[in-house]
Amino acid sequence: MAIKHVFISGRVQGVYYRDYTRREAEKLGVKGWVRNLPDGRVEAIFEGPDEAVERMITWCHQGSPRAEVIRVEVAEASNLELKENYIDFKITG
Repeated sequence: MAIKHVFISGRVQGVYYRDYTRREAEKLGVKGWVRNLPDGRVEAIFEGPDEAVERMITWCHQGSPRAEVIRVEVAEASNLELKENYIDFKITG
């Protein structure tokens, strides 16, 4: 099992990026959340089988059809508050 903390930069707000992320996560069986940040980035937590989480990260580089992703930053989610044993994938914030 893996848990990753991801920040996506570019034109990723106002282009249904969060909704498409939720759909992809549900398809892959990944749990966690996604939200918009005030600085224009999108932030997400992905938790699930290693391969599924890696596929989500790969997907983030393209994102929704209208998105223009410039950068995807990935970190291990070592912060205990991020490890919650998520039961599904949600759009928050």
